[in-house]
Amino acid sequence: MGKLLVVVGLVIVAAGLLIMLGVPIGRLPGDIYYRRGNTTVYIPLVTSILVSVVLSLVLWLLRR
Repeated sequence: MGKLLVVVGLVIVAAGLLIMLGVPIGRLPGDIYYRRGNTTVYIPLVTSILVSVVLSLVLWLLRR
């Protein structure tokens, strides 16, 4: 449990640093953004895939 908390903390810190550096987390090319009138639909397709790959790699490294 302790290792997991440390890894989650490091991931949050890394995401914060990326945001501070101006990396567009959440508005990547391939994300679907539709706006018409008063309706806005945002589907973070590529962002979800990227987060899934990164988390899979981190968990795979922890299991090794």
